[in-house]
Amino acid sequence: MITDECINCDVCEPECPNDAIYMGQEIYEIDPHKCTECVGHFSEPQCVQICPVACIPVNPAHVEAHETLWQKFERLEARKAALRA
Repeated sequence: MITDECINCDVCEPECPNDAIYMGQEIYEIDPHKCTECVGHFSEPQCVQICPVACIPVNPAHVEAHETLWQKFERLEARKAALRA
C-alpha cells in the first residue's frame, strides 16, 4: 500500500512490472489484485526500492505468502499472453 506520506513524485508507477500502481484521487495507490511484490520479475519490490520517502509498506490487509504471489504472477502473465495472442 502507499501511505498518505506519498509526495506524488511519479517514480513508482513506471517501475511496476504489473501496472498495479496508479494515480488515485490524491496519491498513488496499489491494486492488490495486480501486485505480486515483484515476485516473478525482481527479488525485491521495485516501488519500495525507488520510493524517496519510504511510504510503501506491506498492507496488513493483503499479506500474501510467496507461493500465493507466484501464483498471482503466473495468472497475470497468462492473461497478458492471451491478450497478445
